[in-house]
Amino acid sequence: MEPIRRGDSDDLFEAVVSQDSVMRWLATGQADSRSAAEAMCDDHVAHWSRHGYGDFAVRDAATHAFLGRVGLRNRAQYGVDLGFAVHPRAQGRGIAGEAGRACLDLAFRRLSLPAVFAFVLPGNTASIAVLRRLGAREDGTVQSSGLHCLRYRFAPTTAAGAEHVGDDGWADLQLLHTPGPCSPEDRAALRDGLPDPSGVNGLGLVWADKQHTLTAVSKGRPVGSAGWLLRDIAFDGLPRRAAGLGGVLVHPAHRGQGIARTVISVAVEHARAAGAETMILLCRPNLVPLYTQLGWSPLSVPVTVQQPDGARTSPLTTMIYDLADLPHPTISVDLRGLPF
Repeated sequence: MEPIRRGDSDDLFEAVVSQDSVMRWLATGQADSRSAAEAMCDDHVAHWSRHGYGDFAVRDAATHAFLGRVGLRNRAQYGVDLGFAVHPRAQGRGIAGEAGRACLDLAFRRLSLPAVFAFVLPGNTASIAVLRRLGAREDGTVQSSGLHCLRYRFAPTTAAGAEHVGDDGWADLQLLHTPGPCSPEDRAALRDGLPDPSGVNGLGLVWADKQHTLTAVSKGRPVGSAGWLLRDIAFDGLPRRAAGLGGVLVHPAHRGQGIARTVISVAVEHARAAGAETMILLCRPNLVPLYTQLGWSPLSVPVTVQQPDGARTSPLTTMIYDLADLPHPTISVDLRGLPF
């Protein structure tokens, strides 16, 4: 198993896109051109770049023949889902189950995701059987790509410690989810002597403690972290359950490796699982392009934060991530507490 690359488009076409018996069960439907396969590969590569995880090309260990694609897909409206599409010649050999188990191991044991879903068309009995063998439970129905689909849910207890079966690009990196704010020891280690790595000390703000922390660990040492809290805030005067993201920090020696994108992506899924309708953050203007690439949207309305001496308008850029397809505020936002 290796992350899908643009160069896999011909293999993807031959094994999946050109196979009617495979495509009929995918929400994307019929797509029988090589250009469609190229577009799919581009989409898979972009997903890896945005989240740090995604779909894998699955190959025979002995012959290196392309067998299909299996992986984790982050859907902004639903969360992370497990999907697979295997060449007809390779079906019935347990490949989807073996690769799917490896993906669940990545999701739960290494990414610390709170849940993984799967969406399947009602008549796809073969895929439903694979999902059940992997430990999925029925979880209602959804509309995916305009089609009525059954939804299945995996809980972290379904992870079975799969054997390492390929290059997932994670080396020994692992994410750990813990209650409460980042420990002083981990925070000091991540700063590595820098007095103000976030560039906000000069703003004179008092910040809220986070209720949850996600820490990226490599070789037993913290290399990145993010924190969040749940709070009812006011969008245009109306209450909304929101998760405030903050404390995003990567050790100077590990920047540029995509650690922040993955920590942020997984933090969003924890907020979703906790019932947040929207995720919100305050950031310096120079970080807006990064969060925009990750699917966040900047707000142009004033944002009120509380401070020990009273209310104050935030001097930072506010960005939100939609979890429930609710409208963006057009008048104002009140965080109803300290900034995060």
